Amino acid sequence: MSFLHVVRKKAKTVPVRRCREAAAPAAKECCGSPVDGICCVKVLGAGCKSCREQYENAKAAVQSMGLPVEVEYITDMEQVMAYGVMRMPAIVVNEQVVSMGRVLKTAEVEQLLHRLEH
Repeated sequence: MSFLHVVRKKAKTVPVRRCREAAAPAAKECCGSPVDGICCVKVLGAGCKSCREQYENAKAAVQSMGLPVEVEYITDMEQVMAYGVMRMPAIVVNEQVVSMGRVLKTAEVEQLLHRLEH
């Protein structure tokens, strides 16, 4: 069963679905296998300046946190629509949309990832 969480951002709410709980209470599932923490980070965009800026900010945040993941940049509209994203850029962590419709600064992406990491 997946859980629906709401992240508040300045009077806007963005629904965030988290990974399913696996057999062990502390373990989560992502990409078909149990994970502890963050296993994948993706930036969804159309290739515009704002989307590229979000991609660079996400890469910088992941690098500064020392996470062993690579940030993927997806511009294929069929793949973007599969996530249900209607506003770009969007950030996907562990296959769940966690931000959409605005460019987050590097520090904001780090804060978001720290919250999702635990």
